[in-house]
Amino acid sequence: MAQSAGTRADVVLKWARETCDPEIRRWIAALGGHMGEVASYQIGWTGGSGPSERHTGKYVRSALTLLCTRAVGGDAARAAPAAAAMEMVHNLSLLYDDVLDGDTVRRHRASAWQVFGPASATRAADALLVVAFEELSGVRDGPQIAEDASAAVLDTLIQLAVGESLDVLFEGRSRVEPAECLEMVSGKTASLFACACRLGALYGRAGTADTARFAAFGHDLGMAFQLVDDLLAIWGDPRLTGKPVFGDLHARKLSVPVVAALASDTPAARELAIRYARPPGNDPDGEGAGLAQLVEEAGGRQWTQKRASAYCGAAHQWLAELRGRTGATHGPQAQAVADLEAVCDLIVARSP
Repeated sequence: MAQSAGTRADVVLKWARETCDPEIRRWIAALGGHMGEVASYQIGWTGGSGPSERHTGKYVRSALTLLCTRAVGGDAARAAPAAAAMEMVHNLSLLYDDVLDGDTVRRHRASAWQVFGPASATRAADALLVVAFEELSGVRDGPQIAEDASAAVLDTLIQLAVGESLDVLFEGRSRVEPAECLEMVSGKTASLFACACRLGALYGRAGTADTARFAAFGHDLGMAFQLVDDLLAIWGDPRLTGKPVFGDLHARKLSVPVVAALASDTPAARELAIRYARPPGNDPDGEGAGLAQLVEEAGGRQWTQKRASAYCGAAHQWLAELRGRTGATHGPQAQAVADLEAVCDLIVARSP
């Protein structure tokens, strides 16, 4: 019996975690000391009552690296260092992001800066950055691939910084256009997805044009992923998201649904603008529900869902082209394409 997309995606993400963890554990152990402690907590291996997989990330980006390598006919095992580097870059970006945004909860528990302090969290992020480049510097696949991979990650770090800067800049503005908000999402989230897929194609020894096409696929998928995340931050189940209900609304974040709602120039949008300009009140649950209703009435939820579906549709188009190009229904490449489709479906299926 064929597995559902969700079930298959879960299998793929588990495989990615099991593939990457030995590489990451080796580097974290080499860090040692306090930085190793903070990094282990951030990744989800330690903290609270002990190691717990419940606090680890989903390994979506590392899975994309491994699957893209397979999809071009390469050996996923050879891409394990790149996939591990992607997971470390993702976690260091979360460390920085939580400090800058003041987010106190990550993956169902206190964020790292809440436990160890902002300085320790950012130093651990710096350490993971160095480790990620060390992971990519190996010559097992030749110096050219290592050089190209490192250049891709460096470019992604610049895009992450630009996206984060825009996010901080928006906090001081009463009005942000949807196009500006999507530009921020492109930098903060989609750039890392694009890099993960680019590295997968590189390690699979794809040509220049196909490598760029895989990066575009990753960008589309990353945009869909973040838009769905923004929806979940308002309408998601906190038992599944690991974050407080209406957290973005209480923090007055200009997430995509909120920005789209405010730009609609409807009565609900005008009321939302008035209420969003006020500091959070003493009834956070009731306040959050009221703001969420206004966002929905102003069309922010529907606008975001449509954009997420469009980005995921574009990602699926590339996978259909890839499937047609291989002309195979069985074998590692065909299975890799099917697994990428399952990951795409899982991302959109999370939408509330």
